Amino acid sequence: MANELDELTGPVNGAGRDVNVIERQLAPKTGFGSVLFEIVLWLAFIVPGLIFLFMKIGAKNYFQKLQQKLQADASTIDNYLEQRVQILQNVAGLVSKAIDLDKDVMKAVAAFRGGRLPEGERSAVASQIDGCFGRLFPQVEAYPELKAHAAIADAMQQNAYLQKEITAARSLYNDTVAQWNQDLYDWPTKMIVASRAGYTTRIPFTASAEVKAQARKAFF
Repeated sequence: MANELDELTGPVNGAGRDVNVIERQLAPKTGFGSVLFEIVLWLAFIVPGLIFLFMKIGAKNYFQKLQQKLQADASTIDNYLEQRVQILQNVAGLVSKAIDLDKDVMKAVAAFRGGRLPEGERSAVASQIDGCFGRLFPQVEAYPELKAHAAIADAMQQNAYLQKEITAARSLYNDTVAQWNQDLYDWPTKMIVASRAGYTTRIPFTASAEVKAQARKAFF
């Protein structure tokens, strides 16, 4: 039998194809077949019905624990973002004492002062922080004496490190989201529980259009 997908002779798109994350939450739905399945279990023998009941309780507990893991994974991302905000504030303060720093940069830095990151705006905040660093570091590069400043050099290294940690934390969060989304459609036990509890799929991390556009530019 020939391969259904043949990388040698199959149709290809020479222009390539970009992909996007669909911003939509889907709710698993179970119909009469699932209800009939449970009725048969109870009518045929009591024991299978009881076993399935305990399986549903276990599935409910599983989803509750997985939700807590999603919260913890999201909190990890927020912690790293908050550390980047702190670094940004420190660097901007040092640089502004030495040069006339871009007023837009200082306004953006001031907007982050006051503590907590906005709930539910993780991607937007991350994009704003990236933009601030993007405008700040070129000004540092233009002044060799600033670039050689030990505190600023250390902050730049910390920023690079935190960006890697944020990327890793996002991957971990996306893995948990993928696990949640797959388990919602694991019939019969988990799908029945998820449908009756009103659970929906979750949306993984998405990069902004601005970040995607920057990724296509030549850096060197």
